[in-house]
This record gives sequence, C-alpha cells and structure tokens, in this order.
Amino acid sequence: MQSRILSRRDLEFMLYEWLDAEALTQRQRYIDHSRETFNAAMDTCEQIATDLFAPHNKKNDQEEPYFDGERVHIIPEVKIALEAFCEAGLIAAGQDFELGGMQLPCLLEKAGFAYFKGANVGTASYPFLTIGNANTLLKCGTPEQIDTFVKPMMSGRFFGTMCLSEPQAGSSLSDITTRAERQDDGSYRLKGNKMWISAGEHELSENIVHLVLAKIPDENGKLIPGVKGISLFIVPKKLVHADGTLGERNDVVLAGLNHKMGYRGTTNCLLNFGEGKFKPQGRAGAIGYLVGEPHKGLSYMFHMMNEARIGVGLGAVMLGYTGYLHALEYARERPQGRQPLAKDPAQPQIPIIQHTDVKRMLLAQKTYVEGGLALNLYCARLVDEERTAESDEARAHASLLLDILTPIAKSWPSQWCLEANNLAIQVHGGYGYTREYNVEQFYRDNRLNPIHEGTHGIQGLDLLGRKVTMQNGAAFKALGTEVQRTMAKALEVPELAAHAKALGAALQRIDSVTRTLYGAGDLNKTLANASVYLEAFGHAVVAWIWLEQALRAVGKSGHDEDFYKGKLQACAFFFKWELPKVQAQLDLLESIDTTTLDMQDTWF
Repeated sequence: MQSRILSRRDLEFMLYEWLDAEALTQRQRYIDHSRETFNAAMDTCEQIATDLFAPHNKKNDQEEPYFDGERVHIIPEVKIALEAFCEAGLIAAGQDFELGGMQLPCLLEKAGFAYFKGANVGTASYPFLTIGNANTLLKCGTPEQIDTFVKPMMSGRFFGTMCLSEPQAGSSLSDITTRAERQDDGSYRLKGNKMWISAGEHELSENIVHLVLAKIPDENGKLIPGVKGISLFIVPKKLVHADGTLGERNDVVLAGLNHKMGYRGTTNCLLNFGEGKFKPQGRAGAIGYLVGEPHKGLSYMFHMMNEARIGVGLGAVMLGYTGYLHALEYARERPQGRQPLAKDPAQPQIPIIQHTDVKRMLLAQKTYVEGGLALNLYCARLVDEERTAESDEARAHASLLLDILTPIAKSWPSQWCLEANNLAIQVHGGYGYTREYNVEQFYRDNRLNPIHEGTHGIQGLDLLGRKVTMQNGAAFKALGTEVQRTMAKALEVPELAAHAKALGAALQRIDSVTRTLYGAGDLNKTLANASVYLEAFGHAVVAWIWLEQALRAVGKSGHDEDFYKGKLQACAFFFKWELPKVQAQLDLLESIDTTTLDMQDTWF
C-alpha cells in the first residue's frame, strides 16, 4: 500500500536523480556513507513515522495537552514515539561521530525528517526544536556549555526551545524587556515573560534547555533600546551540576498554555522567568548562562531562526503533501457523477478523479507540494555545499544562495501548500469538512505556518529590503547564474524550450522591477508591497525548481514512465497556470503603487 505521508519514489527521484546525493559520499565528512546507508536511514524514518507518529496524530489533536495548575498532561503515545526517535539516534543524525551522530548530509537528514513532519507535526516539534537549539550552541557555545547541555540533547535526555517573543513585543524583538542581571559567579538572573514558546513545558524529557533573548542593563540599570542590547542565554528548567546530574528547579514557570486552531499536540506556552515561585540557590530569578559575547544575542539566535524558517517551510510542505496523497486516494476511490457527454443515468458512476476539475485540483496540489519539497531539499543540499564544498568560492556561492532562498523556502510553502490543503478539502467535498477525515486537521495545522517564525510580511521585507541588495546584489546575481544555467540546458530540449523562455522573461522582469523599486527614492514606497514581491519572486523560483526536475524527467521511459510523465505534466501546469500570475504582480510593483501605504486608520 502506498504511503499517505510521502511518496518514496518522489523522494528518491529528488535525492538521487536530481540532487545527486551519492556524490556527497566522495567528500571526507560523508566518506563512510553510501546510497545503501542513506536508504537505511530513510527506511528507519519512514517506519518510525508510520508506526509510532502517524497513528496518534488525530488523538494528539483531539486530546491536546492541558495544564492542571501544577503540571502539563500529554497523551502517552507522544513519549513512546519520541523515545523511539531518540533511541534510533535521529536527534544526532547530522552531527559529528564524536557527538554520537551519524554524520548524515543535511540533505538526507531533512529528507528523513520530512516523514515525521508529515506524520505528526505536533509530536515532531519537540525533537526538531531541540536539534535547532543544539546546532546553535554548537556554533556559539563554549566547550563546557556543549558538554553540559548539547550532549544530553543529542542523546534525547534534554529537549530544547527558543524563547524570543514577549506579549508586548511580538515579532518586534527590539522591544523585548526581559532583564538579565550579572552575578558574582559569572551567571545571570533573568526576569521577564516569553510568549508563544513551543514545547516550553512538558515532562517528555529529563530537562528543558531554553535559549532566551534578554537584555543586560547598563551601569545605570537601564536597558539598551533596540536590538543592540540583546544577549542570548541558556536557561535550563532544572539546574545541572558539574557532574551532569540534575539539581533544583530553576525559576522558570508556566503561566498558561495557548490553545491554537492547529498544531495542538505541541505545548505552546507563556513562560514567566524569575517570578519567585522557585528560588534556586535561595533567591528569585531564573539562573541563566551567557552564550558568546554580550549584546550579540540576536545574531547568534539567527542561526536557530534561519534553520527554523526552513524547517517551517518543510513542515508546511509535508502537511500539504500528506493532504494531497489523502485527496488523491479519495479521488480514486470515490464514485460520483458521469462525464458531460454520458446521458444514460443507468450507467455506473465514475471515480471523481476522472472529472477534469478534480484533476485540476489534484494537479495544482502536486505542483505545490512537490515543488515545495524540492525547494526545501535544494536548500538542504546548499547547507552541505556550504559545509563541505572543495573550494572557498563554492562554499561562498552556496551561502549566498541559501541567504536569498531562506525567506522563500519559509513563506512560499506556507502559502501554497496551505492552498494545497484547501484544495484537498475541496476534493473530499462535504466530507472534507468533517473530523472523520484527516484533511481538515491538516489545514488547521498548516494555517500556523504563514505566521510561525516570521509572517509573510516579515519575510517579504527581508527578501526585498535586505537579501536582494546585500553585498551589492551578490546573492541575487548568484541565483540568477543558477537559473540561467538551467535555462540554457532547457532551451536545448524541444519539450522544455518554451518553459525556459517564459522563465527567462520572468527573471528579466524581476530584475527590472527590483531596480525600479529601488529607484523610487523613498524606502517606504520601495517596501510598501514587499509581500507581493515575495510571492512573485517565490513563484519564479519554484518555476525554476520545476524546470530542474523536468530536465531529469524528460525522455525517460520504461516501467517508471508514468512517474516521469507526471513530473512533466506538473511542470507544464505550473508554467501555464501559475507562472503567468507573476506578470500581473510585477505590473503592480513596477507602478510603485501606494494604495496600501496611503491608506489611513480613520478611513477603515
């Protein structure tokens, strides 16, 4: 029976026929690996996700965590699944052997993790936040901090979080007010509140390692305004002794759980730091340990934030992907109606997949989810290039590409794979809105992702306001070089030449419109419609990704011929139905329209 989480055939096409995962085994870091070890890792991920994550996904949603005033209660299946995940060594899958890791390429790590995000995004959040936390400390922490906190996270004993937002600040991190007072022993005492903290309280692990943004007051006791005053701290739920054993409870208290429309299996918390309920070492204030240098906390946290943004994109993809596979199975099995020319009501009804409009909805879903997955795996491949490419030039090129693609890899799937979920409900008809079918939950779960880790508006400002102009447009040029390389290949293939020309026209217009926007002489006007720019840019990028896939599918025959024809048809659909949307958006941007900018509060 075909998986309803993820198509293994599609995944292997992307890994081996397109992204050439096997070539990575020639590099020193991955020399111990082969296609066989990669497939074994995929097998493990698929089995655990299928057997232990997917079965309680609906229960996780219906019986969400609750707080009785003293402790958080979570259904027992979550802990069982996470123990299996940790025992398989998956938290450390991409880490050095010295840390107990497998040294899997990032490409294979993310491909395997896609199964968990598609199977049960609520339960999957706990280890994936932990991995991001540990990766940040590996880059920015001291050897002692790595021994004390990272190694227990790698084994699954500790889980981790990221604590950025505050009730009064939201995404405006310059306005956080959590204070960190330095102590004589070099530690800090933190006081403040953090909101929307995923996995912020539970009993699924021995300890929780919070990475907390806070401000160190100046000599007058005042907080430095803006982001320059922000530092990063490790604040464990329980203190850790020098020998690694756990000590007393730190002054980190759950004030309450947020109850969301989706992602219900992940505790989402308001945490109070230093309220005095617990008094570690005899007095109030949560004990924390500075990461790196003072006032550089936001730059450190961006390691985790950028990883989390791509992770959000992958989660959005997989919720769309599993929804598509559920809709596809339903459409093949559900008989209803007849073809327009079939006049005899005595004739049997046909499966709804034979209706053209249902094909349209399924084809749109296929382009969104397979395009989104390909984009995210491409970004994972860039991480491997950034880490292990042979030349400094190649590593720098990969870094530039990753910089400019990160806001797209987060936001494009969050918008269009959510739309895939919307279409999956539509394919199910009236059943799609009922809780007996899974697609309504997938939509609710996915609706978080356009907000999670920075809204579309924030990602649009990042792309247009920073990424396309950074280093005199170096990242924009690097991406253009890659797209031009693909177009040159496609122009030599008769079936793909028209697509290549359409992509070239879109790329040329994006370049022209970008120059026009920056020629406006007013940054408010330049950035007024940044979200539209993000959407247009993202659609062009995914068109390029589809052309890349089509180049590997064209001319293929044999027992897999239908698979390759499906790829080519999906590519054609994207170029004929989706890419043309970009031109109208670029027209709007080129006009320097100020309708939204000029709107006044009192006019609403």
